[in-house]
Amino acid sequence: MESKDSHVIEHMEELRSRIIKTLIGFVAFFILSFIFVQDIYELLIKDLEGKLAVLGPSEILWVYMIIAAVCAIAATIPLAAFQVWRFVAPALKPEERKVTFRFIPGLFILFIIGISFGYFVLFPIVLGFLTSLSAGQFEMMFTAEKYFRFMINLILPFGILFEMPLVVMFLTRLGILNPTRLKKSRKISYFALVIVSILITPPDLISDILVIVPLLVLYEASVQLSNIVYRKRLLREQSAFPVT
Repeated sequence: MESKDSHVIEHMEELRSRIIKTLIGFVAFFILSFIFVQDIYELLIKDLEGKLAVLGPSEILWVYMIIAAVCAIAATIPLAAFQVWRFVAPALKPEERKVTFRFIPGLFILFIIGISFGYFVLFPIVLGFLTSLSAGQFEMMFTAEKYFRFMINLILPFGILFEMPLVVMFLTRLGILNPTRLKKSRKISYFALVIVSILITPPDLISDILVIVPLLVLYEASVQLSNIVYRKRLLREQSAFPVT
């Protein structure tokens, strides 16, 4: 019992160490992003007509901090994934360690693809739709805080949701998920993704479709990738333990 307790304590200490290293990395990336935050800000508003209004000095700081935080999150993803991999690596076989290690760059790439889709595709359409509602009725003025809050609330979920295929592949590789389980939960997953799509988009059919379709495609791609990984895993197990 004592050896079991000490083993659990060692795991918790290691987990704490991995979390601390990830947080230190996030802080370092946040500071680096904050140094260049004005350049990033100018890049994000280059297509916006006019300048954004601010209601006080603290709002400027909030905008800069939220931009730096999103950049830091993106940069921290590979580090966080590496720390997770190091934590679970002792329980994996050498071949599994090599395969799962290759997932780490993909997580960063998919996150960037996700927020790029949200920023370059969805955000202009949604913003254009909302501003068209005020045409001839209201004088439109954007504050920096509300503009960037709206942008980040819209695009950041896509960065996370686009990680779905690799996360599913990783969990399938570890034996936690399998394609059969994913297929059985397809209806529930579809319903959840539709709810997410409705919550993060304005109440119009075009915006909903633009979000729902990519998410459903991502889920189906995850199922297919899980199926490929699962078959390879079964073949390896059969070759390791041949039937006599």
